[in-house]
Amino acid sequence: MSDIYESAANSLGLFSSPCLTKVELRLTCKGISDRDALSKPDPCVILKMKSHGQWIEVDRTEVIRSCVNPTYSKVFTLDFYFEEVQRLRFELYDINSGHNGLKEADFLGSVECTLGQIISQRKLTKALLRPGGTVGKAIITISAEELTGNDDYIELSFSARKLDDKDFFTKSDPFLEIYRVNDDATMQLVYRTETVMNNLNPVWKTFKVSLNSLCSGDHERKLQCTVWDWDSNGKHDYIGEFEASFKEMRGAIDGRQVQWPCMNPKYKVKKKNYKNSGIVILNQCKIIKMHSFLDYIMGGCQIQFTVAIDFTASNGDPRNSCSLHYIHPYQPNEYLKALVAVGEICQDYDSDKMFPAFGFGARIPPDYKVSHDFAVNFNEDNPECAGIQGVVEAYQACLPKLQLYGPTNIAPIIQKVAKSASQEVHTKEAMQYFILLILTDGVITDMSDTREAIVQASHLPMSIIIVGIGNADFGDMQMLDGDDGILRSPKGEPVLRDIVQFVPFRSFKHASPAALAKSVLAEVPNQVVDYYNSKGIKPKVPSEYQSSRPFGP
Repeated sequence: MSDIYESAANSLGLFSSPCLTKVELRLTCKGISDRDALSKPDPCVILKMKSHGQWIEVDRTEVIRSCVNPTYSKVFTLDFYFEEVQRLRFELYDINSGHNGLKEADFLGSVECTLGQIISQRKLTKALLRPGGTVGKAIITISAEELTGNDDYIELSFSARKLDDKDFFTKSDPFLEIYRVNDDATMQLVYRTETVMNNLNPVWKTFKVSLNSLCSGDHERKLQCTVWDWDSNGKHDYIGEFEASFKEMRGAIDGRQVQWPCMNPKYKVKKKNYKNSGIVILNQCKIIKMHSFLDYIMGGCQIQFTVAIDFTASNGDPRNSCSLHYIHPYQPNEYLKALVAVGEICQDYDSDKMFPAFGFGARIPPDYKVSHDFAVNFNEDNPECAGIQGVVEAYQACLPKLQLYGPTNIAPIIQKVAKSASQEVHTKEAMQYFILLILTDGVITDMSDTREAIVQASHLPMSIIIVGIGNADFGDMQMLDGDDGILRSPKGEPVLRDIVQFVPFRSFKHASPAALAKSVLAEVPNQVVDYYNSKGIKPKVPSEYQSSRPFGP
């Protein structure tokens, strides 16, 4: 293995702390009390993991409307490290029906445990602690399943035709549930589709599940599939069911359709001429080979790291010791600490170690016009600096020449990096993935343009890390991180994938630089894999890469 990979892997602890296995967690809740006397709750569970003293959101379930005993379709996939105590916190919220974020949600309670406890018991049931720490009536059950051997994913596209109409004034609102029948005859929900409103011939969205989730790797395992007519009160009407297996589903791999009659057993007994309650059709079945982050890195994928630094006036005069940009002779400021902590990890994945560095929000020489994407080395034709040390030196050298100004606009710098990333798309190879680190001291002023830029960038091989410097209120910045619901452009277009990670530096002020780097970079490997897998781009094998593109110094 080349030195560049070895140092990179070691810096992320990939060799010293190997992932023992991947684990899938599934959740059910029972007895959720109604906070609103007029309606049932719309529950959602948020999974958080403790990292260096901070609870960091990992993922969240879907919202199930009007339900006191939800069974969630969402599967949480976690890396399990035997040698680490991995503390988890499951938070239950009643989501406001008009808003999927947490701002207007009611916090109903939480449970804390370790991943090891769940794995050792395979199924852990605990009462939720209500706000204030009292034990509530609601309970949560977390089931764990190890992903063994086969980590392939299956992509399935279902539709139906001529389903029974269960509504008086409109047509049925059908959704499909797929359950795996376990060896002990219990049923495990594998997937629940979205509801297609007012339609007896629904076409459900294509979805992806692991082969392990679907059938535990047993292609002949029985799958129980049920079609329901959705009702807003949570009492869904049964339309019918059918049995299937993955072996049968594989018939749709070559573009052929596989069909099952959707049967209602009661109608079959009662009605003489009963045929079925509709036909469910599998239009497509694709097996997707999942590759790992290291597969792409070892196949020659380079991380192109770019840094953007906030030079707005709110940072304070750099000559003043209270300024966030003050250069202390012995103590690096927060900008430098964040830059070095994140940059030193990223540089291990870039063979030429040349990093573009930009500034925004300052008046720059010679005419002192405000710029939101100027080269920190003032060389617009070549904004690259030699190594992280080169970025540090360019930053320190440019400070006396700038006039800090404003406003705080970050859309231009996102668009600049996105332009480079868009050129990579045409290669259809996993050769360059772009990471933009934005260091800023305040809430951005071009939020609308920034949201649009992020949504467009989510289609590209690109991730954005934003570190908040100083003590400003960064509340609005959290919305850029897709953890709080789904980020949308001003026109309503959702991000294709979550590419933004935001952290305030103050949360890591007294922690090691490694803690900050681990927090902000934790999602990057999955973002890289998700992007290339979604495009069907396979990693090159190392020998192909080394023969086609030599390493830099």
